[in-house]
Amino acid sequence: MSYRPITDTWILARPKVPYYGAYPNGFLERARVLLGVDLSQPVLHVCGGMVKDYPGKRGIGFNDCTLDMDPLLFPDYLRDARDPIPDPDKWAAVLGDPPYTPEDADHYAVGRSVLPSACEILTSALKGVRPGVRVGILHYIWAAPRPRDLGNPLALITVIAGYDNRARLFSVWERPLR
Repeated sequence: MSYRPITDTWILARPKVPYYGAYPNGFLERARVLLGVDLSQPVLHVCGGMVKDYPGKRGIGFNDCTLDMDPLLFPDYLRDARDPIPDPDKWAAVLGDPPYTPEDADHYAVGRSVLPSACEILTSALKGVRPGVRVGILHYIWAAPRPRDLGNPLALITVIAGYDNRARLFSVWERPLR
């Protein structure tokens, strides 16, 4: 039997949060569905930025936490996204949204010198979660974990917010049941 991941395109509204790199409006609700979690299950938002300040909190669960290096954002976990994830048994899913390029990283207080790659975040998250837990990442590239057998790809979604904007890819991986 062959395996083919889910593919789709989401055409979403521009962000409603005045924060560079904010999720397109409607992204978080859709992402939770593919991550297989409801609003009561805890999601760790890696490079979480201001996700908890989103209007109406749609897509933000009451048990969600953020991980970021900028202390001015008051993350639940002040740490580097390349380090092992904290409290690995706690998370029903992990969602990463790092700056996509060094130029994007320049818009943040911590800057490009600590810019994690999508592969580093995906690998760290998959190593740190229980088997069967899903990890999603929004980026310009389709990241893969190192080593590759650390996760199985479940979905690859193109995400676009309005005309004349760059498309992003939302990929969802699952830690295999071994």
